[in-house]
Amino acid sequence: MIRRLLALVVLVWALGFAFFVIFLPRPAGPVRTDGIVVPTGAPGRIARGSDVIRAGLARRMLISGVDRTVRPAELAQKQAIPLVVVACCVDLGREAVDTRSNAAETVLWVRRNHYRSIRLVTTDWHMARAELELTRALGPDIAVVPDAVRGDAGLLVLWREYNKYLLRRASMLVGL
Repeated sequence: MIRRLLALVVLVWALGFAFFVIFLPRPAGPVRTDGIVVPTGAPGRIARGSDVIRAGLARRMLISGVDRTVRPAELAQKQAIPLVVVACCVDLGREAVDTRSNAAETVLWVRRNHYRSIRLVTTDWHMARAELELTRALGPDIAVVPDAVRGDAGLLVLWREYNKYLLRRASMLVGL
């Protein structure tokens, strides 16, 4: 009986992992939101957020988890974003150190700006967990539009992220 139960758990986990990998999220279309949040991390995220701002699809962008030593001009130069765009429309969040604190930092920014909708720009393999954290922190009154940036994650990164997602989801179920 225990062997069958264990086999069932492993099978469900493996099918879930396959589903996670096969159905990685895609970029959002030209959806307008009040703001954009971009957690720092993998390449392409900030560039995607910048493209969305320049397309006029949001008012402001929060880059969450920026190192305290990074200055706006450095960010503009390194990310190839016009300094005028950074100056007018980009806020640098410097408190976050992980996905959960990205969500907490975003909540404060959303409340301060009275936003009702947010575009979450992160890597495709990171989206499930980042969206889970953000929607939980923001609550049901704030719309979150996932906008995935294609990543080059190997199987190990995908496996690790899938397990982080499952563990975080389980911890939420038990109230942690």
